[in-house]
Amino acid sequence: MKSPILILGAGMVGTCTALQLALRGHPVTLVDRREPGRETSYGNAGIIQCEAVEPYPFPADPGLLLRTALQRATEAHYHLGDMPAMAPALARYWFHSRGERYAQICREYGQLTRRSVAEHAPLIEAAGAQDLVRREGFRLVFRTPRALEQEVKDAERLQRLWGLPFRVLDGQALAAAEPALKPRLAGALQWTEPWSITDPGELVQRYADLLVRHGGVIVQGDARTLRPAGTGWQVQGPDGPIEAAQAVIALGPWSDAAIRALGYRFPLFVKRGYHRHYRGGTGPVLTLLDAERGYVLAPMQRGVRLTTGAEFARLDAPATPVQLARTEPLARELFDLPEPVEAEPWLGARPCTGDLKPVIGPAPRHPGLWFHFGHGHQGFTLGPVSARLLAEQIDGDTPVVDPTPYLPARFL
Repeated sequence: MKSPILILGAGMVGTCTALQLALRGHPVTLVDRREPGRETSYGNAGIIQCEAVEPYPFPADPGLLLRTALQRATEAHYHLGDMPAMAPALARYWFHSRGERYAQICREYGQLTRRSVAEHAPLIEAAGAQDLVRREGFRLVFRTPRALEQEVKDAERLQRLWGLPFRVLDGQALAAAEPALKPRLAGALQWTEPWSITDPGELVQRYADLLVRHGGVIVQGDARTLRPAGTGWQVQGPDGPIEAAQAVIALGPWSDAAIRALGYRFPLFVKRGYHRHYRGGTGPVLTLLDAERGYVLAPMQRGVRLTTGAEFARLDAPATPVQLARTEPLARELFDLPEPVEAEPWLGARPCTGDLKPVIGPAPRHPGLWFHFGHGHQGFTLGPVSARLLAEQIDGDTPVVDPTPYLPARFL
């Protein structure tokens, strides 16, 4: 029998980690304070973005930077008092978003994202989650011809590099494809390979149910109690300590606190985001990114989900949904969104790294401990393939891609 493993964190990344290891014969215990898929993995646009071969860089557009600095941007917002603590990681983020450094990161990052749909597909089939999936891609809509033209040129570049298929819709074609769209826009670029999910949290729950069917155990527990125990690891569960030979920290934005308790200082930070659902009108047919305004409208089971861009603040800072207040009128210019479903907007946090790449591999100073976090905007997309890469390292198998760019040791 293979060694038992504790997985801390039941978001998309942690749940997929537990599932991949259980499928390989490991006795697995998945530990979280809440049910699977109720935190960061719940609050996203629901897209499995196999086209997202280039992680979001630090913005270079002077206009956007000025609007952000003046707290006037829809795309980004920040808490001024939290900036000094975040500055070292953000400086590293800026450094790795330029020139050949960024180009190399994209070459490495794309090796994972291009496999994302292919790795989700068998899990979706096995989990019986086909009812949650749409396979038509998603659209970036543009209000001005110039912005659309620039995006098409960039898409052509990505198509040459990665073979990414897309189609361009002019204003008339977009109006026909989206009958509820109120204004005539310049057009859209549609990435055709990505899949969209109508309930992201439910997909994580279906993966968790599949894990249980394969012998995995899910318990509520406190990840802050993780500590070495003999030759293995221990965490406090509802009925006492739970021990295993190995442990994986997959706590998303809470991973930094967990590894700091063990003496690690990585350049980690969070980008917070908000969403709200709306009912009572006719929304988009496909998920839409309003590319010149920086928000997403996604048709979901609970209604049309409006998601915001990035808010730079500490993880536990008070909610300030100013971006939602700014983007809601812009979204209503495009579609009827009369009735908000939630009394208050949902708030979550994306776990980011200073070099734009996730952390996947062994803890440098703690045998039997593994790190799996820092997926930024793409944890929902990368969960299965990233988990496969970690499971292959744990078992000593040939990895699906070279793990070197993602190893935790790069920060030491």
